[in-house]
Amino acid sequence: MNIPSELKYTKDHEWIKIEDDLAVVGITDFAQSELGDIVYVEVETLDETLEADEIFGTVEAVKTVSDLFLPLSGEIVAFNEGLEDEPESVNSDPYGNGWMIKIKYSDASQIDNLLSAEDYKTLIGA
Repeated sequence: MNIPSELKYTKDHEWIKIEDDLAVVGITDFAQSELGDIVYVEVETLDETLEADEIFGTVEAVKTVSDLFLPLSGEIVAFNEGLEDEPESVNSDPYGNGWMIKIKYSDASQIDNLLSAEDYKTLIGA
């Protein structure tokens, strides 16, 4: 199970990479493996400002659809348009080409509420 130590995580299995005032968000290797083959990623909240834990989109796998929860309050400023043609990138490269959104976060203190790699490993029993 790939759990990069430089990232932050949520209990809902999203990963977060902080880049200055932006946060890049995707789902974890664990989440994609649990979902199975991903066939569609939907994000209709581009350019919207949402609060942490609000639903920002969905990911559809062959057998299920799962909500995606915003890890930090802020404005969704980018969507990975490559996922429209290649949603399977979430399976093959969840921490690279499989990223989903970028957030201009509004409250840096919320970063302290995210899980470390070690905390996430404990959560999933890895």
